[in-house]
Amino acid sequence: MTQYTDARAVVIGGSIGGLTVALLLRDLGFTVEVYERSSAALSDRGSGIVLQPDTVRWFTERSGQSLRDLSTSTHYVQYLNRDRGVDHREERTYRYTAWGTIYRALLADFGSAHYHLGQHATGFSQTTQTAAVRFAGGRTVSADLVVFADGITSITRQQFDPDATLRYSGYVGWRGTHPQSSLSRQAREVLSDALTFDVVTNSHAIVYPIPGEDGTGPEHQLANYVWYRNVAEGPELNKLLLDKRGTAGPVSVHPGQVQDHYIDELKAAAVQQLSPAVAEVVVATEMPYLQVVSDVRSARMAQGRVALIGDAACGVRPHAAAGTAKAAADAWTLARALSNAAGDVPAALATWEPGQLELSDSLTRRVIAMGNRSQFTNSWTPGDPDLRFGLYGPGQ
Repeated sequence: MTQYTDARAVVIGGSIGGLTVALLLRDLGFTVEVYERSSAALSDRGSGIVLQPDTVRWFTERSGQSLRDLSTSTHYVQYLNRDRGVDHREERTYRYTAWGTIYRALLADFGSAHYHLGQHATGFSQTTQTAAVRFAGGRTVSADLVVFADGITSITRQQFDPDATLRYSGYVGWRGTHPQSSLSRQAREVLSDALTFDVVTNSHAIVYPIPGEDGTGPEHQLANYVWYRNVAEGPELNKLLLDKRGTAGPVSVHPGQVQDHYIDELKAAAVQQLSPAVAEVVVATEMPYLQVVSDVRSARMAQGRVALIGDAACGVRPHAAAGTAKAAADAWTLARALSNAAGDVPAALATWEPGQLELSDSLTRRVIAMGNRSQFTNSWTPGDPDLRFGLYGPGQ
């Protein structure tokens, strides 16, 4: 653990994947600096996350913070049908958190002294001895190791693979949250203690409980939903992504910025198409927002002393609930490769890359198939084990 005490590491991207890898590199002895392009803290971004073992491994193995204080859980999975009620129900435990909850917890463990906001990286170069990151404005920072964890819109991805560009799936994910305690008694009873799927023609929605701003107790929990809806590429999608300021968001439209008439249509469609309890959550949400569902996978994740991890390397559809888990797995396996490499950073990255590329490929293929089944072929069968969440395979 001391072989990197004289080494420096730079992490580009201060989200969940970036913070995880930063913490692990620091444990190996690196002096780590994290550079985040946003000028403000990220804790207000995103909604719910289904927790996988890799996502929470930092908290179960090394953090002093308890996972119980950061997450909620349910013990059943159910599929609802507007006309028939419950189509399928089985015992299966899942844990969840809010994006902001886990982000704040990771940042608390890393600290703010070496976490730099408002730093927009524009590219990198390297020699056999060092790697350098360029920032907007002309500044450069050098290190023994550079890790890009700068998300699905990574501008450095094409330095790894010029052909790795975002491919639109044909649908978007509408997201939102609402206090569970404010739902009707009937809705609370239907959704209680369950991960709920609502499958309709060419679409499906998911609802599960996440921590609120004030804690994880039942009185604080939020009902978190994602509703996947098909939108044709071209003018229809372009108009949807134009926010209230007249700015087009290439991958999302943030809460409070979605045009009002689209929100009105969303809520009217929920009443007509979704089961009553799920529709109630959607209708009650004050500021729903949307994310474009796309695929992107780089054919490279390592170049000399520079690594690409998480969504920057492989942005996948959310259907396996494995996006944050993949970023964490990339980080943990990279740390293991570095630990075994006797201080040889390029050798560690070369050893690490093949396995993570293979995982990226298998995960991408699986989530594309899952999405196509629900959104286009209508072969999403309630209770099918192949549809279970998991990074390494269904239920794994």
